[in-house]
Amino acid sequence: MKNLLPTILVVAILSTFSNQIFSQGCVAIRNMSCSSGMPGSGNQASLFNPGEWQVQLGYRHFKSFRHFRGDHEEANRVEEGTEVINHFNSFDFGLSYAVNGRLSLTATLPLVFNDRSSLYEHYGNSVESNPARARFHTQSSGIGDLRVGASYWLIDPMKYHKGNIALGLGIKAPTGDYGVTDEFHKLDDEGNDYTIVQPVDQSIQLGDGGWGINMELQGFHTLFKYTSMYFNAFYLSNPKNHNGVLRRANADPEDSFNYFSVPDQFGARLGFNVSPLPHFGISLGGRLEGIPAYDIIGEEDSYRRPGYVVSLEPGLTYLSGPFSLALNVPVAMYRNRIKSVSDITRDRHGDAAFADYLINVNVAYRFGGSHEEMPEVQDVFKDTGSGN
Repeated sequence: MKNLLPTILVVAILSTFSNQIFSQGCVAIRNMSCSSGMPGSGNQASLFNPGEWQVQLGYRHFKSFRHFRGDHEEANRVEEGTEVINHFNSFDFGLSYAVNGRLSLTATLPLVFNDRSSLYEHYGNSVESNPARARFHTQSSGIGDLRVGASYWLIDPMKYHKGNIALGLGIKAPTGDYGVTDEFHKLDDEGNDYTIVQPVDQSIQLGDGGWGINMELQGFHTLFKYTSMYFNAFYLSNPKNHNGVLRRANADPEDSFNYFSVPDQFGARLGFNVSPLPHFGISLGGRLEGIPAYDIIGEEDSYRRPGYVVSLEPGLTYLSGPFSLALNVPVAMYRNRIKSVSDITRDRHGDAAFADYLINVNVAYRFGGSHEEMPEVQDVFKDTGSGN
């Protein structure tokens, strides 16, 4: 049993750390998973001591610039220099609490910094309208949408150590600004530059403007010594149709498709972890994440860029006592900007820019709790030489 416990701990930490769902470019997939443990997972809750706390900080970065219409990449956009480029940086501040060995609670608040540059939103993409190929930037920064959630293990981890399944339920609150504005450059009839103020693109808004309900499923199982599998999935339901923000200053307010949508989101992961060394673990898995064209509750007659990404996700983890550090780098293998309701209604197919890869770093520190009630946790640290 002691030989299995270090593997389970690494499985728990890796699944916990790498379960973040984050924006993938113009398809505004935000980090919304909100169960216990590290932001977006409850797997480490199985090895929490009752009454134990965990503070965590997550950082993620990407650059999106590859345009897709359906699953076809429009490589000419980069060649012509007309691609939209999004730089995304966010810090997730989280706090978790283990009510007991099976139930954990988490609250997570992101701090986000976005930069977007383009031609089409300003002078335009064509040589006629923008002969100098001038590119301008719009930005947003501030807190994002707060997530709070709970996770409960269906199997008592004190009685069965090889694996478990957890159900999670959370709420996403609209604390992030969903109407951030910036200056956009235009040319008058004489070719003179002037600016207008209007909302920045939906992909770099700090929030979506609606309350959401997040449902999650998480699990892991030891296959053999030092090797385990993990899986997790979530679906965020946003019943609100749109948030009342017009995409452009001169947009027709009578047309619902001119308002920013409050879309649903989904994500799923499946992979394997190997932990042959006391403090280190490696993982490799697949990730699916995206925004659907249709919500399970509510209407969809507003503006959104639906689509999904399938990624190969390698990861590394370091564990030492109450301290944990993890790095995950999902690499996009397949990208698809599917048709929205607006596209279908208007017989068109919009595009979206996606990232090639993401960088996701997480650190966590545990403290407090009743260490006498879960001796198996102490055995794990003794076996790995970590101490506690």
